[in-house]
Amino acid sequence: MGSVKCSGMGEDMGKLSDLDDELLDLDEEFDDGYEDGERYKHDRRNRKDYEEDEEDYDDYEDYEEEFDEEFDEEENVRLPKNILIIAAVAALGIAVLIILYIVVQSVFFGISDKAESEPVLQTENIVIQTPDGEDDVEPNDEIKEDDLISGDEAVTAQGEEAETSEQEGTDSESQDPQDSNMSTEQGTEVDVTELLSSGSVAETNQVTIGIDVARYQGTIDWAQVAASGIDFAMVRVGYRVDASREICADTNAKYNMQEAQKNGIKVGAYFFSTATSVEEAKEEADWVADYISRYQITYPVAYDCEGFDKPDSAQYNLTNAQRTDIAIAFLQEIYSRGYTPMFYASMGELSGNAKWDTTRIEGTYRIWVSQYPSVPYPQTNKSSYSGTHAMWQYTNRGTVAGIGRPVDVNVAYFGYEGTAEAQNEEVPEEAHADAEALMNFTEVNENVTAKDSTNLRNIPSQGEDSTIVYTLKNGETAVRTGVSDSGWSRLTYNEQTVYAVSSYLTTDLGYQAPVQEGAGSGDGLKTKFADRSDQVTAKIEVNLRALPSVTNPDATVVAVLHNGEYVTRTGINEEYGWSRVDYNGQTLYCISSYLTN
Repeated sequence: MGSVKCSGMGEDMGKLSDLDDELLDLDEEFDDGYEDGERYKHDRRNRKDYEEDEEDYDDYEDYEEEFDEEFDEEENVRLPKNILIIAAVAALGIAVLIILYIVVQSVFFGISDKAESEPVLQTENIVIQTPDGEDDVEPNDEIKEDDLISGDEAVTAQGEEAETSEQEGTDSESQDPQDSNMSTEQGTEVDVTELLSSGSVAETNQVTIGIDVARYQGTIDWAQVAASGIDFAMVRVGYRVDASREICADTNAKYNMQEAQKNGIKVGAYFFSTATSVEEAKEEADWVADYISRYQITYPVAYDCEGFDKPDSAQYNLTNAQRTDIAIAFLQEIYSRGYTPMFYASMGELSGNAKWDTTRIEGTYRIWVSQYPSVPYPQTNKSSYSGTHAMWQYTNRGTVAGIGRPVDVNVAYFGYEGTAEAQNEEVPEEAHADAEALMNFTEVNENVTAKDSTNLRNIPSQGEDSTIVYTLKNGETAVRTGVSDSGWSRLTYNEQTVYAVSSYLTTDLGYQAPVQEGAGSGDGLKTKFADRSDQVTAKIEVNLRALPSVTNPDATVVAVLHNGEYVTRTGINEEYGWSRVDYNGQTLYCISSYLTN
């Protein structure tokens, strides 16, 4: 705003004189209005100036009104500008959020088509047995028992009551439906953000490598498995027998979960189902949830069903939709029990809804697909299965330290920051490996005795992992409960389960042992030997004694020579059947007929 000018000096002087008189009067009338007289005169002068300048304002009130109007006009102009600025900032923020969303989707959940974007894990410790010229294996190909993988099971008649059992080493093992139904296939990656998850442990987008195991792998040394770099293990916990409808535990399930957990390997589980109804599927899921409740199950719990297209399967006449309904019932029940559900099948069964309503399953549940390329991961960086999936089983011929049999190997396109807590806080009982896992025993119930004498062992093995519990002598009896075609018998002796070589036993309790071989040497002190120098080992096993005698108390058993362990034979006595051997720098003696070159 501009300043107001005075009209003339003379007039001003006269007026000022008048104003001085007026100011004196005003000072008396407005004692409470102004404390400073000079400030009052200034105000009066300004008012007088406003009155004289007709071109500016008629009075002071008009000036205030005009000022207010101009202020309002400026505010009206400023407000739209502010609104535009706020709108621009908001639009920029939304654009940034959209860009971040796209980046997060592609980085954390998307599947890149570029090989260089694939996380590469070190798999030097996993050896894949790939036959020369072998093409991709399809899921329904026939495979040998040595190559058995975690697969799907035949399903049986609907509406029958199912029995549950955790008994190990019974006839139910010979009826294990997974023995004859194994799938072979592989898969790719999946966006799992919309899939059901327990959420008990924070999930990551890290690619992890794991194995799936069952009793077919025998007794596993989980410390060696952990040292090889395996991140997780999917453990088969059980199956339903097709004919009897009985639910049975895998005989090594608890041992495998226990030992994997102890050695820092994260655990998941799968069940081999033969359910023929929604009710049976829910029953299986509840059985699984109860069975695993004392263990730390971090990875998903999977539904595995195979062999349903065989004429002798109880599921043979079920439609894709019916089988899918059954699978979904299992998966949903697993989720309701606090675990992350996952569905296992081969690429051939999943592609194009060939054997399952895949589109119904993949929208809610994780897919675990089997598909075996001729060149395994990581050389083949992803599965040829084009559907969404969270886990890819890329071989059933993996060799992993600590596992004596071929094993399935998997790539999971997710991992976990920690380990889930067991849902049941009760500590499980110490589990032991199933010694008979790789043997099929025919159940018997008969009394036996030793033909001469035989060692009773805690497991059916003569290796260093076995312990001699007792030496059964001729005339002493034990109850034989099983006979294996591997040459072992399972016995009950003093209420303990033990094992002995079948050929050393007889059901003839009156059997008279022939004169013990080597007994003719007497105390062995005068036995003479012809010099020899050859490498020998035991046909099965043989006692190495301090003297060439079976009657002299001083002829103690110093060591036991097992098949495959070689010693140098330095002498032989043909008359009494003894050999002299050099064993770890000691001169010992054994019966020659128990040796072989």
